[in-house]
Amino acid sequence: MPGSTGADDLWLRRFRPVADPALRLVCLPHAGGSASAFLPFTRLLPDSLEVLAVQYPGRQDRRLEPFVDTVDGLVAHIVAALQPWLDRPVALFGHSLGSLVAFETARHLERQAPGAGVAHLFVSGRVAPTVALRTATHLLSDDKLIARLAELQGTDPRVLADQEVLRLALPAIRNDYRAADTYTWRPGAPLACPITVLTGSEDPHVPADGARAWHRLTTGTTAFHSFPGGHFYLAEHAEAVCRTIQTGTGLAAQRSQHPAPPAVPVRPREFS
Repeated sequence: MPGSTGADDLWLRRFRPVADPALRLVCLPHAGGSASAFLPFTRLLPDSLEVLAVQYPGRQDRRLEPFVDTVDGLVAHIVAALQPWLDRPVALFGHSLGSLVAFETARHLERQAPGAGVAHLFVSGRVAPTVALRTATHLLSDDKLIARLAELQGTDPRVLADQEVLRLALPAIRNDYRAADTYTWRPGAPLACPITVLTGSEDPHVPADGARAWHRLTTGTTAFHSFPGGHFYLAEHAEAVCRTIQTGTGLAAQRSQHPAPPAVPVRPREFS
């Protein structure tokens, strides 16, 4: 299967294999998202960093598989899929729902290998899991769920206008919102790895105080970066985000040899 890490593994996509990576970046998509959302990362990040993108079941080439409707369930499968890839340091990058899954995956990996769990955690578009959210997006009617997607501006308007495409996509989107809505924070030991928090400056769902709360979840350093845009600022500022990833992982001095899209003249700014 193109992009797959192995014939028996559907959970991870390895779009650009790296023979001898210094580090692997595991990317976890938003609700309704897929591994292909991180294709730009494979072009923009240096050759010493290998991207493994998670593909949740119930979409694209996994559309006939049953959904996994809890964060814990997703984490269990992802941790199992990652075992053959832990011979190198691993960093995690999650966006929105993916931030919750990345955080819980990091917790699991640190328990599995204390002192050698995760090199860095990047969380994007999500308040800290300690911030109580009372949401039930997965219970909305189809029309209201579509309106919510339009509000977030992360879905192509042509998709929202195509009833046939929506009919196929909405079950996966609703399932992923169910996983996020039913997530419950469980206290535990803080992470040891650094955390970098990335947000869109106009994202109403991630207020600054909710983003700042991530610093309580690690004994390592925490960095905060805000980019112009809303919840899906990533689409516009992939190059700036990848520069932030390079800085966080210590690979900033290296450059990818693969063609990259035109640079976006954006400089991440830290929260004041």
